[in-house]
Amino acid sequence: MKTNLKTILTTSFAIFLLAVTTAFSQSQRKPASLGREEYIEVEKNVKLHVTDLGEGKPVVLIHGWPLSDAMYEYQYAELIQKGYRVIGITLRGFGLSDKPGGAYNYDVYADDIKVILDKLKIEDATIGGFSMGGATVIHYVAKYNAAHVSKLALFGAAAPLWTKRADFNYGFWTKEDVNGLIALNNTNRPQLFENFGKIFPANETSVSAGQGAWLGTIQAQASPYAMAESMKALRDTDLREDLKKIKIPTLILHGTQDKICSYELAEQMHKSITNSTLVPFEKSGHALFIEELPRFNAELIKFIK
Repeated sequence: MKTNLKTILTTSFAIFLLAVTTAFSQSQRKPASLGREEYIEVEKNVKLHVTDLGEGKPVVLIHGWPLSDAMYEYQYAELIQKGYRVIGITLRGFGLSDKPGGAYNYDVYADDIKVILDKLKIEDATIGGFSMGGATVIHYVAKYNAAHVSKLALFGAAAPLWTKRADFNYGFWTKEDVNGLIALNNTNRPQLFENFGKIFPANETSVSAGQGAWLGTIQAQASPYAMAESMKALRDTDLREDLKKIKIPTLILHGTQDKICSYELAEQMHKSITNSTLVPFEKSGHALFIEELPRFNAELIKFIK
C-alpha cells in the first residue's frame, strides 16, 4: 500500500513538474507567428478561413465563384514583399471556410466581411474582388458606406448584373442560361467545371495546363450547395443602385476578351461609379490575374499606394 502511494505521489509530482516546465518554456519563448487567427467566427457555428499575412497598409481580397482566397497566391507574394498586409477572406461555402446550410447571397457575404473587418480592427484598407467577389465588394461598400475601406478595386467583376434584362442588354447570360448551369451543378459538377475551364482564359495558351490544374484543385473544395445558391444570387441580383452609392476611388481591371463577364459590364460600371478608372487588359479573358500577372499586380499596387 505504501509502495503504491509512493509511486502515485512520485508520478503526480513528475507530471506537475513537466507541466510547470512546459508552461515556463512557452512563456519564455519569443512567438514565431504574428498571432493572427486563421479562422474567424462570423456567426454561431460559422467560421471563415482568412489568410492574414504581412504588415503595413491593409489590402482585403475577395475571391470569385467557385474559388477561394487561394486564387490570390501570386498577389499575396508581391504585396507582402512590397510592404502591405494582405487579408484574403474565403466566403462561406468555399475553400477552407465552413459550409453551412442557409442563405448564400451578396447581403450575407457583405455581413460576413463586415464582421471580420470589425474583429480585425481594419482601417483605411483597399478592398478588391474578382468576378462574384467583385459584385460582393460593391454591395459591401454600398451597404456599409465603405466602412473600414478607402479604396475599391474590381477585377472582372460580375456586376452590375450578370444576366440580361429588358432594360439591360449587356453581357452573355440570360436567367435561363444560369438555370441550366444550376441544373448541371446538381447533376454533373465535373462537367460544369470543364465547361467553365474552356471559357475562363482568353485562349488555349493564355493559361497553362499547370495553372488550370491549380485552379481546379481550388474550385473542387467548394460546396455544391453553396455553388448552386451563389449562382442564384448571380442570376437575380441587380447592383445598379449600389453603384450610385460608391464615392471612394475605384479601380476597374477587366479583360477585353472575357467570355464570362463581358467587357461591356466593366464599361457600365465605369459609367455609374463617379470616381472610377477603367483599365482594359487586351490580352486577357476572365483569368486576368494570371494571364497578365505582372501587369495586374503593377496596376493594383500603383492604385493602393
